[in-house]
Amino acid sequence: MAASPSRRASFRPRRDKSLKHAYLIAMPSRQKLIFAIVVLVIAAITGLGALYLVRGPGGPIGSGTALVGGSFTLTNQDGKRVTDQDFRGKYMLIFFGYTYCPDVCPSELQVMSAALDQMGPEADRIQPIFITIDPARDTPDTLKVYVSNFSPRMVGLTGSDEDIAAVAKSYRIYYAKAKGTENQKDYLMDHSTILYLMGPDGKFVKHFTYGTEAKTLAEALHQSIS
Repeated sequence: MAASPSRRASFRPRRDKSLKHAYLIAMPSRQKLIFAIVVLVIAAITGLGALYLVRGPGGPIGSGTALVGGSFTLTNQDGKRVTDQDFRGKYMLIFFGYTYCPDVCPSELQVMSAALDQMGPEADRIQPIFITIDPARDTPDTLKVYVSNFSPRMVGLTGSDEDIAAVAKSYRIYYAKAKGTENQKDYLMDHSTILYLMGPDGKFVKHFTYGTEAKTLAEALHQSIS
């Protein structure tokens, strides 16, 4: 990931408000009208842009709640088909990744497990879930061994290519084989690294970015489910 560009100091000439006021007074009526119209048009465009971001093209105006999540049918690490309904009544802490991931996935799953351990009995209200974006290699047996390395309470989910594509779309997850490794046996995967907290009703509650420390995550989870 590219580093953020450094901030550059800039010089801004000081504006004299009295000169601006005098300019507006001296402006002919026709120019004042045009000036007012331009201001209104800019304000309208800005407002429409914000509205577009909230509701999307052609969609109804919403409350600003993120459009993340939805129904899914997948296969757990025991080979059993499960749906999102099987997790109702509990918060779901969901991360998408793959078992051959060299660094990001194991790091994030360790943070998830450590955060839940720090929460004590309260963590029983949260179900940690790892959904693979590499179903070709991540079979139920592979997932069973993998998730057991992090926490006995963690559920691993896989499925067909279509199953994974559908759930990834619902959770706005990007994934693809890394360029240059597509034809290799030990290919790598590029994927989103967002950690989602979903409510007992299956609706979005909060998200966490990769790099959130276990202590910070534990405190945020406590606040979210209290």
